Amino acid sequence: MWIYEKKLQYPVKVSTCNPRLAKYLIEQYGGADGELAAALRYINQRYSIPDKVVGLLTDIGTEEFAHLEMIATMIYKLTKDATPDMLKAAGLEDHYVNHDNALFYQNAAGVPWTASYIQAKGDPIADLYEDIAAEEKARATYQWIINMSDDPDLNDGLRFLREREIIHSQRFREAVEILKEERDRKKIF
Repeated sequence: MWIYEKKLQYPVKVSTCNPRLAKYLIEQYGGADGELAAALRYINQRYSIPDKVVGLLTDIGTEEFAHLEMIATMIYKLTKDATPDMLKAAGLEDHYVNHDNALFYQNAAGVPWTASYIQAKGDPIADLYEDIAAEEKARATYQWIINMSDDPDLNDGLRFLREREIIHSQRFREAVEILKEERDRKKIF
């Protein structure tokens, strides 16, 4: 069960309307390595993971939904005052024609989100390595968006998200070691 606190996990600020930056952030909203895919991956995988680490997947999956909310807020703030010409100049004209300023789960190239973005092998160690890779790819994407951004207020929130990806990767690595130790423990019958 979740308890929703009506505030963002970390404050989201932007300096100015910037649809170009919003387009980059759409990747983290509905892309293969974005927050929606991560949240659904972890929440789904927890049903076939040993009890010793199931709470980790629940915790991180829940936090990814909080990150999704932050990304949505960033995109909204970066585009709320944008004119159709500004959206067109940023390469968001197709999105505007189909969705106006509504958020839609797609990547930065406009490809809709698909369940094929998430994996669940059923082998706990394989799934955790998949999760580590997902976190590292998200970390890299956040860094590349920061590199493209000239908005110090936005970058503050993006740095927070990037650092959380590092922590998640570390936690998944710890879970792999716990499961390897359990697997390799001598069993006496």
